[in-house]
Amino acid sequence: MLQDKRKDLDSEKQKQLLSRLVEELSRTEMDFYYRSTTEVAALLKQYIDGKARLSAEERALLQRLSRRGIEMLLSLH
Repeated sequence: MLQDKRKDLDSEKQKQLLSRLVEELSRTEMDFYYRSTTEVAALLKQYIDGKARLSAEERALLQRLSRRGIEMLLSLH
C-alpha cells in the first residue's frame, strides 16, 4: 500500500516536471506542438538526458522514463 502511494507520488512529480519541460521546449522549438507524439517524446527524452536544468532528484526521477513512458504520462498517444 505504501509502495503504491510512492509510485503515485512519483508519477505526479514526473507529470509536473514533464509539463514544465514541454513549456521550456516550446519556447525554443516553434513547431513543437505540430510534431508527432513520437517526436515530442523523443525530444523530451533527449532534453532530459542533456541540457535540461534539473536537480539531481528531478533528473533521477525522469531518467527512469522511456520514450513510451513519457508519451503515456503526457497522454499524448
